[in-house]
Amino acid sequence: MFGEFLNIIFKSIKLDRSLYTDNRNFGEASIYFAGLIMILDGIAGAVAANTIIKTAVAMSGLTAILTWFVWSILIFVIGVKLFPDKQTKVPFKKVLTAVGFAHAPGLLRFFAITPELMIPIIFLTQFWIFAALIISTKQVLNLKSNEY
Repeated sequence: MFGEFLNIIFKSIKLDRSLYTDNRNFGEASIYFAGLIMILDGIAGAVAANTIIKTAVAMSGLTAILTWFVWSILIFVIGVKLFPDKQTKVPFKKVLTAVGFAHAPGLLRFFAITPELMIPIIFLTQFWIFAALIISTKQVLNLKSNEY
């Protein structure tokens, strides 16, 4: 179980598209893995920010959960309800799980232990998360690009 969790984290950090296309990664435990990634991401952000600004770790975890739901609802409503592709039939749980998995690069914020490293690591991991969100959205919603 722990090996499966680590595999999901490493695939997300490597921006591996197969993470989002393999249905084995969306089993019963997947929603719990995604939630744990989001909570750890929030805590890692609080740890990184604590090098300069004192933040509440518990509040950061709750904010991460709220952010997880907001991103997931936004992607689901726009990608599945408003502008679906012909083959887009995705349950909300799969979108929620994919968004959680895409936040795994945020765990690298635990390495921002000095004030000099905090800002570069937070910016790097945030852009990394955005890249993972783009990949996860494209793969989960089966979106096709305009390549010929």
